[in-house]
Amino acid sequence: MGQITHTQKIGHSHYDKYLDFFCSIMADANPATMQRKDVIRLRDTNAEKPYFANYSLRVLRIIMEHSVDLGWRETNPANGVSEIKTEKVAREPWPRELLETYRATCPIGTRERLVMELCVGTGQRIGDVLEMRWSDIQDDAFVIKQNKTSKELWVPILPELQIALNAASRHSVFILTNERGTNRWSYRGASQAVRKIREKIGALDYDIHSWRYNAACELLEAGCEDDLIAAVTGQSPAMVLHYTKKVRQKHRAIQAQQKRTEQKQNV
Repeated sequence: MGQITHTQKIGHSHYDKYLDFFCSIMADANPATMQRKDVIRLRDTNAEKPYFANYSLRVLRIIMEHSVDLGWRETNPANGVSEIKTEKVAREPWPRELLETYRATCPIGTRERLVMELCVGTGQRIGDVLEMRWSDIQDDAFVIKQNKTSKELWVPILPELQIALNAASRHSVFILTNERGTNRWSYRGASQAVRKIREKIGALDYDIHSWRYNAACELLEAGCEDDLIAAVTGQSPAMVLHYTKKVRQKHRAIQAQQKRTEQKQNV
């Protein structure tokens, strides 16, 4: 099992905590002997944390598929194992006042502040943000190739992001680095650091992924059409609608009620 955890092509930084979980409970277990019942037992180990349990199952499915590719086993025992049913809670952007509280709590120069400004300022997924290098900055913009979609974007740098970048140390090729500055900041490290701030300011309902929602919604509120929003975030038309649906509904409702009032006044 230890060999698999070091095969980074099976996943990315977001998988770190799940790989650590498997390593902690499976140690040197032989992946070739894993059965469907073992997969179910692993899933149910975290039944009280359904999101973690379900995502663990997804990662394990990828690991077992990789074992098949390596010739370690013939079939994937995680295929067909159902996820724990949960009531899905829709992710929302951070409220403006809470985002300002975060900024006030994390001064310019801290990694916690920089990761937030990068996520909100560029509208990219946290995985892509953690991969950003200083060499990606060209002509006052980020040149980005998204890991998930392979889309190539050129995203101008906002003034508030530029201030945070100016204060950042440049002792690594990566913009966001680990404590020693020897490599990029891991997803696990960034997530834990941000969670501490979220706990401190009462923002546990809003996570590191919600900042991408903030970017899309800020663009919508600035009057951008969907194609302009997508030019920054790299999202499909359907995802632009999904990320901005609550703000969009609010704006449309205001317009509708204003027309209603005007009609009554005219009558």
